Amino acid sequence: MIDRRTVFEIHRLKDAGYSARNIARQMGIGRETVKKYLENPEGAVVPRQQRVSKLDDHRVLIDKLIEEYPLIKAPVVLQRLQKQGFDGRITIVRDYLRKQRERSQKSKEPFIRFESAPGRQMQIDWGHFDSLSYGMTKRKLYALAVVESYSRMLYVRFTHSQRQEVLHQGLLDAFRFFGTTPEELVVDNMLTAVTEHYGRLVRFNDAFLDFLRPLKVVPVACNIRAPNEKGKIERSIQYLRQNFWPARTFTDLMDVQNQVNQWRDSVANVRIHQTTGERPIDRFVRIVPKPLPEGLPDCRETETVLVHKDFAVIFDGNQYTAPPWAVGRNLILKADSHTVTIDQLQKQVAAHFRSW
Repeated sequence: MIDRRTVFEIHRLKDAGYSARNIARQMGIGRETVKKYLENPEGAVVPRQQRVSKLDDHRVLIDKLIEEYPLIKAPVVLQRLQKQGFDGRITIVRDYLRKQRERSQKSKEPFIRFESAPGRQMQIDWGHFDSLSYGMTKRKLYALAVVESYSRMLYVRFTHSQRQEVLHQGLLDAFRFFGTTPEELVVDNMLTAVTEHYGRLVRFNDAFLDFLRPLKVVPVACNIRAPNEKGKIERSIQYLRQNFWPARTFTDLMDVQNQVNQWRDSVANVRIHQTTGERPIDRFVRIVPKPLPEGLPDCRETETVLVHKDFAVIFDGNQYTAPPWAVGRNLILKADSHTVTIDQLQKQVAAHFRSW
């Protein structure tokens, strides 16, 4: 039994034209194992145990201290951590400070700008854009931005969540918009894509690999604190903040999305790009599209919900009605940014507009 990363690598090599024998030889596994997972990628897969550190729950605090006090010493950091319940030794604190400072210094080193071939690469990242009010409730607002690296063609999807399913649905929407998928997808170290980044070791989120495998897209994780490695998407989000966001008002999520779609098509993708000297929409036509495969996954948020005595199920802080006969039963709820459906045995029994 093998892990998800190995399954993904088997399929990547197969897509690149390798035979089962060559794949087995290159990866050091049996040919029958290769054939098994080519025929059934969902076969028994044992996830690797993630490495646990006593610092895991305190990294945000340490990084904040380093940002505010770049020369802070390990004993001072340890004192602050101990007040938060940390019971580890100073040695791992010193080691973490040293590695973070090395990465910070590396990020300041000069780098050479690179250009990708048409259709080879897309870069993605999230941006946080304040919140939207719904009555007495406020919902955080996020933008998933996707840029095709050669053309600088931009896609933006606003959401109220950064959950795994929301990331996948946003990427599917982006691929449909572009009419193609890239060979590789450059991601930041978001937990929905990368679960561990230790030196050169990158461990990707299993669900993310399962999503990308049938699309034949290879994930590429940036090094920590290396913004130059995803500079195109960094600048795209900055452009979104400076050119789209200011001096606008919004009523709800759909209104934000409608406005950004209009801005995307009439401003962002038709302006003369400062680096390329061309309009993104004009450069994009040089890309030979790689159509999406049939049978794309259903990426809606999915939960098993109980129908209560008032005929309602509870999802994301709101109540949605179900048929009276379903009281006391567990049904399957699926939701995207617009609609909530309730199913029993793969048959829809109720549908609602999503309430935020």
